[in-house]
Amino acid sequence: MKKRTIGLVKRRAVYGYIFILPFILGFLFFMVKPLFQSLQMSFSDVIISNHGFELINNHFGNYKHALTVDPDFNRLVIEQITKMIYRSLATIVFSFFVALLLNQKFKGRAAARSVFFLAVILSSGVLVGLEYNNALMAELKSMIEEAGNTNTVTDVLKDILVSNTGGVNGPSSKLFEKLFDIIDSIYDVAMASGIQIIIFLSGLQNISPSMYEAADMEGCTAWESLWKITVPMISPLMLVCWVYTIVDFFMKTDNEVMTEISEQMVAKLNYGLSSAMAWIYFLVCMALIGISSWIISKVVYNYD
Repeated sequence: MKKRTIGLVKRRAVYGYIFILPFILGFLFFMVKPLFQSLQMSFSDVIISNHGFELINNHFGNYKHALTVDPDFNRLVIEQITKMIYRSLATIVFSFFVALLLNQKFKGRAAARSVFFLAVILSSGVLVGLEYNNALMAELKSMIEEAGNTNTVTDVLKDILVSNTGGVNGPSSKLFEKLFDIIDSIYDVAMASGIQIIIFLSGLQNISPSMYEAADMEGCTAWESLWKITVPMISPLMLVCWVYTIVDFFMKTDNEVMTEISEQMVAKLNYGLSSAMAWIYFLVCMALIGISSWIISKVVYNYD
C-alpha cells in the first residue's frame, strides 16, 4: 500500500512537470537572453550607433541615478507597492467570498459562474485593444471627461467622514483615504478576480461534505465551520492566489512605474537607466512576494 502511494505521488509529480514544461521551454528560449541583456545594460551607458548597441560600463551609475537623482522614481515605486498591497488584499477577500457564494446550490448557478468569469475575458488584451480603438467608446469617454464634475460621490463621502473624524490630519483620515481608494478601484478589483474565483471554487469543491456533516452533528454553526474547516482547507490556495494577484498587478498597463520605465526607454532612448529602473522594481516586487509568501506559509494548513 505504501509503495502504491509513493508511485502515485511520483506519477503526479511527473504529470506536473510535463504540464509546466512548455512554460519552462518558452522561458529558456525567449526570456533568458533578454533578461541578461537588460541586466548588462543596467550597468552600462548604452550608445546607439549604426553598428547596433555600444555598452560602456558605468558600474552602478544608473542605479544611483534612479534612486538618488530621479525626482519621481522612488515616489512612484512606493505608491505602486502600497497600491499593489491593498488592492491584492481586496482582490483575495472579494474572490474568496464570491467563490463561497458560487459554491452554494441555487438555480442558475452555472450562469452566475460564467458571469463572474467574464471579467477574465473582458480584461483580455484583445478586448481591451478593441475598447481603445473603438471610436464610439473614445467619443463617449471624452464627453464624460468634459461634462463630468471633478468631485465624485466617493470624494464627497470621504470629505464628510474625514471632516467629522478629526479633519485631514486626524487619526482616521489615512484609514478613510485607503478605504475610499479601494472603493474607487472596485472595478479593477472585480476585473482582476476571475482566475482567483475559479481557483477558490475548485478548492471549495474538493472539501469533503462529510467534514461539514460531522461538524453539523457536533453542533458547529456555519460561522464556526467557515473558520475551522473551510479557511484551513483552502489556505494553501490563498498563497497561490496571493502570488498570482501580486504578479498580475505588477504587469498592469496602467502601472505608473512601468509608464516611467517605458518613457525612459522609448521617449528618451535611455536604455541603461530604464533597465536599472526595471530591475529595481522587479527586485522590490520579488522581495514583497518572498516576504509575504513566507508570512502566509506560516499559517497555511497542510493536510496531505
